[in-house]
Order: sequence, then structure tokens, then C-alpha cells
Amino acid sequence: MKKNKHTGSDFDDFLKEEGILEECTAEAIKRVIAFQLEQEMKKQKITKSQFAKMLKTSRAAIDRILDPNKSCSLKSLVMAVTALGKHLEIRIA
Repeated sequence: MKKNKHTGSDFDDFLKEEGILEECTAEAIKRVIAFQLEQEMKKQKITKSQFAKMLKTSRAAIDRILDPNKSCSLKSLVMAVTALGKHLEIRIA
């Protein structure tokens, strides 16, 4: 009987063995931030077009910020969060 090499390990160990831990972690963080931004926009009743005007940018740029599958700069995320009256916290744990 062959023993499963992943028994007793966690999902992070699996992702690390596959060489995709950092990529998956970054995508998960972007998904959470995009979700939180959209929720705050809904709470404040701000449309994407209104948000684009607030940030003095295009609607396409807002779509990139809110799309969890597209990358955007940390500066763009900070500007978006700040425009909603919030702040972005990043910690090393």
C-alpha cells in the first residue's frame, strides 16, 4: 500500500511543493481586497463610474482594481481605499 506523501501536511505545504504558494497567496489577498472595496462601494452607494471620477481615472482602471484576476499597484489600492475614507493595513506575520 502506497502512502500519500501529503498526509499530515497542510495546503500551504502542498502549494509550496508545487511552487505556487506565493502566487496563490498574492491572488487570495487581491481577491479579499477587491471584495472589501466592492462591499464598501455598495455600502456607500458609489457606482464604478462615480468611483472613477473620485479617483480621477477611467472606469477601465476601476475594473482592473476590482478584478481579482488582474494585477494592480499597491499605490492604486491605497488610493482606492483612501477615496472611500478607509485605510489599507498590511502586516508581516
